[in-house]
Amino acid sequence: MAQTVFASEALLSEGWARNVRVSLGDDGLISDVATGVAAANGDKVVSALISGIPNLHSHAFQRGMAGLSEKRGATADSFWTWRDVMYRFALGLSPEEAQAVAEMAYVEMLETGFTRVGEFHYLHHDRNGQPYADPAEMSLRMIAAAEVTGINLTHLPVFYAHSDFGGKAPNDGQRRFIHSLDGYARLMERLGKAITRPLDRLGIAPHSLRAVTGDELAALIATNPTGPVHIHISEQVREVNDSVAFSGKRPVEWLLSHLPVDERWCLIHATHLTEAERSGIARSGAVAGLCPITEANLGDGLFPAGPFMAEGGIIGLGSDSNVEITAAGEIRLLEYGQRLTQRLRNVLSGGEGSTGGALYRACVAGGAQALAAPGHEIVAGAPADLIGLADPVGLPAGGDQTLDRWVFGRDVAVSEVWAAGQHLVSGGRHKDRERIEAGFSKAMRRVLAE
Repeated sequence: MAQTVFASEALLSEGWARNVRVSLGDDGLISDVATGVAAANGDKVVSALISGIPNLHSHAFQRGMAGLSEKRGATADSFWTWRDVMYRFALGLSPEEAQAVAEMAYVEMLETGFTRVGEFHYLHHDRNGQPYADPAEMSLRMIAAAEVTGINLTHLPVFYAHSDFGGKAPNDGQRRFIHSLDGYARLMERLGKAITRPLDRLGIAPHSLRAVTGDELAALIATNPTGPVHIHISEQVREVNDSVAFSGKRPVEWLLSHLPVDERWCLIHATHLTEAERSGIARSGAVAGLCPITEANLGDGLFPAGPFMAEGGIIGLGSDSNVEITAAGEIRLLEYGQRLTQRLRNVLSGGEGSTGGALYRACVAGGAQALAAPGHEIVAGAPADLIGLADPVGLPAGGDQTLDRWVFGRDVAVSEVWAAGQHLVSGGRHKDRERIEAGFSKAMRRVLAE
C-alpha cells in the first residue's frame, strides 16, 4: 500500500527543504519528492525527515550479554578477559535463542534510527563445534531476524580459523566460529541463495589478522572479488605488539602493504595507528568502522577521528557488542571522546558549522559505502529508509540545528522509522516490540539458567 510522509523540513541531497511531501512506492523505494507543498489527507506528518543511518558493525548475539561482564576478577580487567565471558555466553545459545536475541537488537536499532545493519556474524556451528545439518543454520537465523523486524541487512559471515598470529590452532572457546576455506566457500554459496530481499546484501568478513593467515586472506579476496570486505584490525595495543613480534609490521601497515585495500573494505576499529597508517587508510578509500560505545566499554582507546577526517578519511558507525543501542549516542560519543582528549569543543564539525550535521552526513555516507547500500539520500528511486524526528519545541531555525539538538540535546527524538518502505516504528516504538521483547526475555531466562 502506497504511503506518503509530510515533513515540515527534510534533509534532501541538495540540503534542507521546507514543507516536503515524500511518496513511498510498494517496491520499497521512494517514488516522488515534492517541496514547498501542503500536507494532504492521510499523510504521516513529522517535524523533520532524514535518511536512516546504516549500522555497519553488529554482533547481534552479544545483545544478550549486555551488563553481564561488568564484574572485575582477581586480575586487571581488559578486552581479553571480557572475551572469555563472551566465549562462555556464545557457547550457550541455541539457534532459536540466537534469533530471539537478534530480533531484540534489531528492534532497538530501528527504534533509534538505524535502518540497515551489517551483521558481522561468527557464531556458525553447534555447541560442540560441529556443523549443523544446514551449514548456514545460524546465518539463516540472522537473516530471519532481519526479515521479521524489517531492518535492511548486509550479512557478513566471518571466516575465523586461528587463535593468534601465525596460524595458531583455535582454542576450545572458539569452536563454534571455525571454518576451513572450503567450508566457508560452501557457506557463502548457500547464503548467496538464501538472501532474497532485493535490498539486502552479502559480503565477507575475515575476522582479523589474528584469526586469518595472510595466505587465507589472499584466497578469500581472490574468491570473493566483489562486495564488502570487513575486518577487525588494530583494536588493542596487545594486538599491535603481537603483530610486530610475528611479522615485523603493525596490523594496518601489514594489510596496506600486502592487499589491495580499497573502497569496498571496512576496517573495524583501527584504533591504534601511526600517522602513516592513518593517512594510508584515508588514501585507500576504505571506511574506518568506528564503534564508540563498545570501544569505551572495552577500554579499546580512541580513534584519531579529527586528523583522519581532515585528510578526507571516510567513517561510519556500528553498535558492535550492542551493550547499548543508540544511533545518536554513537555519534555523540564519537565527538565527546575527541573533546575529552583535546580539551576542545566541536572538534569534528569539519570547520565552521554544525557538528551534529557534519557527523550525521559522514556516518550515513560512510555506512552506506561500507554496507553496499543501494542509496542513502531522500530522492526518487532511492530506498525508502527514513527517520521522522519529533520536535515538541519546534525552534524556528531548524535545519542542522535540529540534528544538533537530536544528537546533543534532549528534546528532539526519533518518532517514526521506515525501512524499505515499511513503517516499522511509530511513536518511538517498533510495531512488534511487545511480542519480540517477550520472546527475547524467554530466551534469556533459558540461557542464563544453564
